[in-house]
Amino acid sequence: MSATVHRLGSRTQPSLDPIMALVAQDMNLVNAVILDRMQSEIPLIPELAGHLIAGGGKRMRPMLTLASARLLGYSGTRHHKLAAAVEFIHTATLLHDDVVDSSDLRRGRRTANIIWGNPASVLVGDFLFSRSFELMVEAESLKALHILSNASAVIAEGEVNQLTAVRRIDLSEDRYLDIIGAKTAALFAAACRVSAVVAERPEAEELALDAYGRNLGIAFQLVDDAIDYVSDASTMGKDAGDDFREGKMTLPVILAYARGNEAERGFWKEAISGRRISDEDFAEAIRLVQSCRAVDDTLARARHYGQRAIDALGGFRACEAKDAMVEAVEFAVARAY
Repeated sequence: MSATVHRLGSRTQPSLDPIMALVAQDMNLVNAVILDRMQSEIPLIPELAGHLIAGGGKRMRPMLTLASARLLGYSGTRHHKLAAAVEFIHTATLLHDDVVDSSDLRRGRRTANIIWGNPASVLVGDFLFSRSFELMVEAESLKALHILSNASAVIAEGEVNQLTAVRRIDLSEDRYLDIIGAKTAALFAAACRVSAVVAERPEAEELALDAYGRNLGIAFQLVDDAIDYVSDASTMGKDAGDDFREGKMTLPVILAYARGNEAERGFWKEAISGRRISDEDFAEAIRLVQSCRAVDDTLARARHYGQRAIDALGGFRACEAKDAMVEAVEFAVARAY
């Protein structure tokens, strides 16, 4: 192996096109698995699941499973079912999240819970979780099963941790990072690592791919939390200000509250408690997070974690897959610009 150094921000207009082209043939096979396993004799299940699965998502997590396999030179097929399992885990958590958050939009479309109701969304999410475990077992790797099942548990813990942190103005940055590390980064990490497992690569390569996915996941969520205060609904695929109105202490708010004067901290206390959530209040929140550079600093943290993700690939040989995975990090961070 020859180590290479890449620096974040070296490209203009990074894109997911290289990684999508890299895994296109494998993704067709994964999509076939997804389509087959979301079927049921109960018509509501494929109807509701299909609404979200076909709703315009880029399927970044299963793409990372496939790209990691290409990086390692793996020529088998066991990673196809694992990639499908990763997508089912992700989709199930989205269905559950939209119920918990009472969301109206997901990827620019009405959420499943708005169309079919909360009970149906929760139960179809449970169905997809079950399907994901079937696929893990069929991949015939006890270690891969352990990694993905543990990630599922960690995601659930992260969601509960976030739920108990809602409307807590005293939320620390460390706890915030724990939450996003669990609810977002854990699946990114597992999605990458399982390819090294089925490719029977050394543990050092497993851990390198785990670090790549984990740091990419943290960067991805930091950008998501930042753009809630700089983008509109058409850009985000959800209603602008959802996090603000739900009382979520994301990093831009944590920083703005810590840097605010007495009046500004009073505003944040009322807003996070749910007493100031009008459009005018959201406009004030945007002004505050931008005036104290909380959004800029959140994006700087995202670039830091993005660079850590790229650095984790340093020990792998230079190849098309590595270049595509580096650019995927650059794309994830550049979404806010």
